[in-house]
Amino acid sequence: MADTVLITGGAGFIGRHLAQALLDRGDQVRVLDSLIEQVHPTRERPAELASDVELITGDVRDEAAVLRALKGVDKVVHLAAEVGVGQSMYAVARYTSVNDYGAAVLFQQLIDNPVERVVVASSMSIYGEGLYRTRDGELREDVVRGGRNPDGSWDPLDERGRPMLPVPTPETKGNGLKSVYAIGKFVQERLTLTLTKQYGMAGSALRLWNAYGPGQALSNPYTGVLAIFASRIANGQAPMVFEDGQQRRDFVHVRDVARAFLLALDAAAADGEVFNIGSGEERTVEEVARLQAAAMGRPDLTPEIAGKARAGDIRHCIPDLAKAQGVLGYRAREDFADGLAELAEWVARQEAEDRGVEARKELEMRGLVA
Repeated sequence: MADTVLITGGAGFIGRHLAQALLDRGDQVRVLDSLIEQVHPTRERPAELASDVELITGDVRDEAAVLRALKGVDKVVHLAAEVGVGQSMYAVARYTSVNDYGAAVLFQQLIDNPVERVVVASSMSIYGEGLYRTRDGELREDVVRGGRNPDGSWDPLDERGRPMLPVPTPETKGNGLKSVYAIGKFVQERLTLTLTKQYGMAGSALRLWNAYGPGQALSNPYTGVLAIFASRIANGQAPMVFEDGQQRRDFVHVRDVARAFLLALDAAAADGEVFNIGSGEERTVEEVARLQAAAMGRPDLTPEIAGKARAGDIRHCIPDLAKAQGVLGYRAREDFADGLAELAEWVARQEAEDRGVEARKELEMRGLVA
């Protein structure tokens, strides 16, 4: 039976793809989105948002807008958030207001207007550093980096000064909140799981890794790293990579992310649970920058290695996907090379303003790059 699904922040990158996936299976979709300028420069309805989607332009912190958006809704996907680890470290009031208070306003209205299920977009950032193993085989959950090591390397060291190895991080790992963005995502996750249980709704959280694909805001210097790289390359500039570029990440295609939300919206066993969502393939950031430049026809634009770290950044974090596979039946389907080619083709049809240098200078001025 078809559902009516509300997507908060649904005019954004992930929301548009999710909306299309919901429409494709016969659901009705409503979106509540404030169309902020940093993501939507024209402040107009995005052309990529399907015409069958009902768009309510409004702020998730506006009780009246939220109440209107909830009318007749069966399920909610909460995506509305300010996104960007670096920016969150100086735009503290803005990030806390939208991410923490915005989620609180949503749930205040859900108490009197409950739905069947709420799925919230959480983030890998709440882990801080991922899980590590020492050379002696011991697992370490509480790794904290202090920046560059005395020998110039960046990897976390054990007590004997030996680099530790990153291993897949399960949902059971403790939190290591290193940025205002991470704190806000943790608040959203906990509010969802606590209040859905209290008020008779089902709830779950998806801890997303680095999503990429066509449709990301190319002129937003605080969006996903592949969109930032794409904007630089499209403007004939080398992609900028922090530290030494050897930090390891998992890049997951937005269509796989959308499928994960569909599974979480349907699976009874997802109630009360959190799930890692990634591709299951790890790569270094430098490798990804080189691959993207090649996919965009500019292999000559070799990555610019900064040799500096941003406040709030982590070294390595890769997901253990066993829980998502076992409970949700989730498996990534999209091939990374094909995804980069698709992204390159899409970027070639866009106008991208490179604001990466501007964003970096802002962080440096505030002492957030060292």
